[in-house]
Amino acid sequence: MAFLDDLQSHCGGLVRLPTPLFWYGGRGWDDTPGRLCLLLDAAAAAAAAPTVAAAALLLIDGHPRWVRVTEGDVEFL
Repeated sequence: MAFLDDLQSHCGGLVRLPTPLFWYGGRGWDDTPGRLCLLLDAAAAAAAAPTVAAAALLLIDGHPRWVRVTEGDVEFL
């Protein structure tokens, strides 16, 4: 899995999320496209959708959050 390898090799670096995140639990879209995050960890995602390639542990607003991502969701800085 080349994308997962790229994520794991970039741990400790910055990533940009060009699209807004969707938060479950009633919060909905966060309306912050272009968010910069610190990539803390990456793992294979156990997901129902085949397009989800990995899970990234990102520092978002001062809190670590696991986010499901695909190649088009992340820009390495």
